Amino acid sequence: MGQQNNHREYPSLSIRTIALIGHGGSGKTTFSEAALFSSGATNRQGRIEDGNTISDYHPDEIERKISINSSLLTTDVNSIKINILDTPGYTDFTGEVKAALRVCDTAVTFVRAFEGVEVGTEVVWEYVKEYALPSLFVINKIDGENADFDRVFASVKERCSSDATIVTFPVKTGPGASAVVDVVRMKLLRFTPNGNGKYTEEEIPAELKERATQLHEELIEKIAESDEVMMDKFFANGTLSDEEIRKGLHQALVDRKIYPTFAVSSATNVGALNLLEFISSYCPPPAEIQTVKATDINTGKEIDVKIDDTSPATLFVYKTVSESHVGELSFFKVYSGAITPGMDMVNESNGKPERLGQVFVMNGRERKEVAKLHAGDLGAVVKLKDTHTNNTLSLKTFPVVYHPIVFPEPVITEAIVPKTKGEEDRIGSGLHTLHEEDPTFVYKVDPEIKQTVVSGQGELHLAIITRRLKEKFGVEVDLIEPKVPFKETIKGTVADVEFKHKKQSGGRGQYGHVHIKIEPRKRGEGFEFEDAVVGGVVPGRFIPAVEKGVHDAMEHGVIAGCHVIDVKVTLFDGSYHDVDSDEMSFRIAGSQAFKKGFKEAKPILLEPVYEVEVTVPDDHMGDVMGDLSSRRGKIIGMDTDGSHQIIKASVPLKELYHYSTTLRSMTQGRGMHRQKFSHYDEVPRDVAEKITAEFEKSKHGEE
Repeated sequence: MGQQNNHREYPSLSIRTIALIGHGGSGKTTFSEAALFSSGATNRQGRIEDGNTISDYHPDEIERKISINSSLLTTDVNSIKINILDTPGYTDFTGEVKAALRVCDTAVTFVRAFEGVEVGTEVVWEYVKEYALPSLFVINKIDGENADFDRVFASVKERCSSDATIVTFPVKTGPGASAVVDVVRMKLLRFTPNGNGKYTEEEIPAELKERATQLHEELIEKIAESDEVMMDKFFANGTLSDEEIRKGLHQALVDRKIYPTFAVSSATNVGALNLLEFISSYCPPPAEIQTVKATDINTGKEIDVKIDDTSPATLFVYKTVSESHVGELSFFKVYSGAITPGMDMVNESNGKPERLGQVFVMNGRERKEVAKLHAGDLGAVVKLKDTHTNNTLSLKTFPVVYHPIVFPEPVITEAIVPKTKGEEDRIGSGLHTLHEEDPTFVYKVDPEIKQTVVSGQGELHLAIITRRLKEKFGVEVDLIEPKVPFKETIKGTVADVEFKHKKQSGGRGQYGHVHIKIEPRKRGEGFEFEDAVVGGVVPGRFIPAVEKGVHDAMEHGVIAGCHVIDVKVTLFDGSYHDVDSDEMSFRIAGSQAFKKGFKEAKPILLEPVYEVEVTVPDDHMGDVMGDLSSRRGKIIGMDTDGSHQIIKASVPLKELYHYSTTLRSMTQGRGMHRQKFSHYDEVPRDVAEKITAEFEKSKHGEE
């Protein structure tokens, strides 16, 4: 059914968009295969082991057997178009999850039937709360050896939401599990053993009747509690009619008062089709979410844009992919109006005009051209000139910008070293493209440490980025520990430093002679140069040259080759020669005087200190605190969030290299951290001595 009529138009009310989210390995990609096959969109169910799934089609994904990119799939159930966003579960690719949740209307949270709620589940559930999305829970892999549906459902209620409510439960779990009881319809659904996902309805057998009835009543009570009108009807009649249940369940789901929970075995295609039918009947169409926040370009004010077909057309790009044979593919959500090929729009994020080419609906890597996409639908368009992730396109008559997706801050940083010289330009353009595709990957050329630094969400994330650099741009790089941008400053004052630069060798000589005072300034006050020369002993035209010389010395550092900060230099005396003095001579004199004085003024090294926030489960608290102390960290404060502790600490950047990896292994992947620059602080003496000794050694090496 899916393939033939996929070209047809779906108005907003006939569209549902779901994002599959959850911990890595909870079966999201396998479910998307089961969904496409059981609803007739494909003629077989692909397997991750065989590398032939519709969703995971990138070579990286086939090789590693995990999702790295979110992919867009689509099918049709009961004349309702369901867009499925299959997202990665591995935390390195959490940016893909945030982007998918931004454009979906319902989140479907996957939990394994043995492991229950895991770290990845908690991370994505936080995002669901942040976006205030209706959500379903899928307890997947009920065919697993040790599957325990009831225990896992209890963990969902305890760790995610007490409003999780059972809609289907398994007749039995473990190998051969092939039937579930639907407590809304009060029927047993028996799935065919050949894995095509179809099922037959049967009466509920006597031994399961009591449990089904009890869950049916619980569901009705929960629906009644969610709405006053329903509550009155419930009290009047002692129950609700089928139509009231249908309406009430739909509304409670939209209002996030009920999170319907399903038993599924994706690998054997049990429980996927009825879940899709539930989505088509109960989940909200985009128009029902009603409005989305945007900024009106003309007034600068925040407005609510109605998600409907009659408003002027706007779209929001939530993802960019560059495919070698296609060019850039921009994935978008139509937020209002209808989108047709050839439309002239404006990228309101940068003011550039864009004409839409062919518009596609996607099924993994397969593209199908469509003539029109309505409000709330997802699609893709190729070869936009100046449009990237987080940009808004709108009609000239309706200039708005939708709020950008806020991507997570990077947690790991490495420096890049090209394997062959002279590749800088290609690396630069490659990094630029990769950042536009994946905004959670950031890079900068840092002039202070003279390195290109890349940052991302984890070691695997950066490993994939370097692999893409090689495959797409033909450049090979190594990742090494980035240098730390130490600073140098002084604690003491030297009242008079004299330096005379004098050279005589036939013809015109060089002569510059200065007396300067060097003193420290408060942290953050920067550099100050004072001209206190009296009586023209150093002519005015040479004074800027002295300051330039001081700057030269400050930039290259004195004791460790690092920028000098927070000092004041006063030029108060000197002498010149009518013929031999020139700007260069005074520049050299200024530079040398500064270096000489700096060494006498109690020089110290400063290091960047970061504020780190670590969220860990209670049972890993001691280990994490101990580890932070061993990194010269100072604990600033503690906070509690449910069963998690939040530790705030300040830690020198030098000690944070690969911290995310250590934290993950120390907490079995359950610890998370964020870090941001806080301030510069004095480096302890023993550490400073090592750094200056290394600098001296490298200087002699260069000579």
